[in-house]
Amino acid sequence: MTTRQEQNTGTTDVRAALSFETGLLREWMSSHVAHFEGELAVRQFRGGQSNPTYLLESGSGNYVLRRKPPGKLLASAHAVDREYRVISALYAAGYPVPRPFALCKDEEVIGTMFYVMEFVDGRIFWDLDLPACEPDERAAIYDNLNDTLATLHGYDYLSLGLEDFGKPGNYFERQISRWTRQYRASETAQIPAMDELIDWLPDNIPDDDSASIVHGDFRLDNVVLHPDEPRVIAVLDWELSTIGHPLADFTYHLLAWQMPEIGIGATGFVGKDLQALGIPDEEAYVAAYCERTGRAEGIPNRNFYAAFNFFRLAAILQGIAGRVRDGTAASAHAKQAAAAVTPLAGKGIGYARNRHRSRK
Repeated sequence: MTTRQEQNTGTTDVRAALSFETGLLREWMSSHVAHFEGELAVRQFRGGQSNPTYLLESGSGNYVLRRKPPGKLLASAHAVDREYRVISALYAAGYPVPRPFALCKDEEVIGTMFYVMEFVDGRIFWDLDLPACEPDERAAIYDNLNDTLATLHGYDYLSLGLEDFGKPGNYFERQISRWTRQYRASETAQIPAMDELIDWLPDNIPDDDSASIVHGDFRLDNVVLHPDEPRVIAVLDWELSTIGHPLADFTYHLLAWQMPEIGIGATGFVGKDLQALGIPDEEAYVAAYCERTGRAEGIPNRNFYAAFNFFRLAAILQGIAGRVRDGTAASAHAKQAAAAVTPLAGKGIGYARNRHRSRK
């Protein structure tokens, strides 16, 4: 049985449905990517990116191309131009993202809009408990992950030219409304825990309207680590980035400590001996983030954020269940995702019902 690390590491031949003619791309790169030269070979990265991602090998070095998928899409989905914009701003500010080279909106080149960035050579880990590492290195990696996210939330998005990158304020209200609509549109059976969360969440939003750049999917397998050091050298996959609430971003990252085994991929830390692994427990990880971001009172109402994140993830997976219902997603993976909705909702309502428990 292959591991997640084996399934997602490296490249493969480009899938037929996502292939394109390289001649026009090579011409475009000759005009738009500084110092590019030579022939061009294209491979596709393994892994679960919703925006197809390719390795470009050439005489002048390796590059990465991310494109909008072909076919009919939701109007606001797969906006690679937004990805290019945010990593351009962050790269200029010195944040660890790949260097962006150029954005192409001309669909004649490869069939859809795309951008090209540098290839960052390092380590990507898909297993949260880092089985290939020693305890001291695990501790250092998670400390640097924490610091990397805290640094992102500390940027003044206005000074980076991202004033219109998202809507500051009322973030949770808008998110709850959006995912409730998505859930109802995809509903396949009544799930009482989801109904209860939909009623409970809008009435329990904390009185904290902070706003920052948020990644939207910050997790271990979305960063590249230095080949030899426990240090993040590139944060990847900015598809869900926007101006939002930093605690939504951070507490989503905390799902690694809260997620039970429900058959949808990466196993969380629940039930594992974190001390033996060298990985900080949830309370220590929260304390480190709060110290770095100046939250002297910690994170009050943490159970709200946990309930929200489980609700959001359940709603996302219910969308997959809806596609199974409609006959547009028939894979075993899709059916596993659909089966996870009920336990995720149950986990979320468990946090909501325990909202008065002291968790700073």
